[in-house]
Amino acid sequence: MKNILVTGGAGFIGSNFVRFILQNTDFSVINYDLLTYAGNIKNLADIACSPNYKFIKGDILDDTLLDKVFADYDIDTVVNFAAESHVDRSIVDPQIFVKTNVLGTLTLLEAAKKHWKTDINDKYSTDYSAGVKFLQVSTDEVYGALGKTGRFTENTPLSPNSPYSASKASADLVVRSYFHTFGLPGNITRCSNNYGPYQFPEKLIPLMISNACNDKKLPVYGDGQQIRDWLFVEDHCSAILAVLEKGKQGCVYNIGGNNEIANLDIVSLILQTLNKPKSLIEFVKDRPGHDRRYAIDNTKITTELGWQPKHTFEQAIQTTIQWYLNNPNWLNEILSGEYMGYYERMYER
Repeated sequence: MKNILVTGGAGFIGSNFVRFILQNTDFSVINYDLLTYAGNIKNLADIACSPNYKFIKGDILDDTLLDKVFADYDIDTVVNFAAESHVDRSIVDPQIFVKTNVLGTLTLLEAAKKHWKTDINDKYSTDYSAGVKFLQVSTDEVYGALGKTGRFTENTPLSPNSPYSASKASADLVVRSYFHTFGLPGNITRCSNNYGPYQFPEKLIPLMISNACNDKKLPVYGDGQQIRDWLFVEDHCSAILAVLEKGKQGCVYNIGGNNEIANLDIVSLILQTLNKPKSLIEFVKDRPGHDRRYAIDNTKITTELGWQPKHTFEQAIQTTIQWYLNNPNWLNEILSGEYMGYYERMYER
């Protein structure tokens, strides 16, 4: 039995991961989330009463509360999803990204280091309890942008181009340093663009679905030819579990879906599926420093750990669109208040 602390477990990928773990393992999950704008406890309403599940509202910068959680629940595994993650918001307010993504990760690492040592009195001990692991969930954006050819490997130099990706790259390096300096067991995973149920509608796919359903303009940055490697969120969750169970200590694993598609093609597919006219597309000024292309080489995780994505994009995008059509109340609760103010600032002005 593992006791997994999932930080940021009420967000999009985090909530899907919590559900995936509870459905596919006998692990106990402690979901630790501050419930900021993108954290929604209703994402997990269906499993809230699970005997292996506990929710705690908390900040990963709160070292006192983290210390109590590690002690009370005998935490032996950490999966860190807690992060500010939207590039556009990082351009408007970079400071919160450094605070949450870098200092928050450092605080979490310190809690793990303290509680997992076999000799807690030895500040620099590299001896840890058996079976513990710290997994940092990162992003392919830390590698920067690609040209028309090639893919990111685990050996691609870090070259972040936005405050968001810079903060994630910084957090990755701190995690790496704790493995090499203190021997803290862990891994880093770097995924391509995720999509699926419960994604906050500031991201491309849910934003376009929502606007199309309401016959609103679909804002597309620049010429819409930015290419991303799309990964269904459930496949991402299964990859993380594979790294938890079989990943070599200290290693980085890239997780990609083998689906390179331009943003404009995604938007066109959504309109076609919903039987909406392409005249709803509105090209808007490109965001500063917008990376042109990402693509993941997932050879390492497929050959070493035997993981493969199970979902094709053609199948999973239809599943995703249908989920949003079937859950209008979830979406409508978000499309109000702070989010609409943000939307107006980013696109309508």
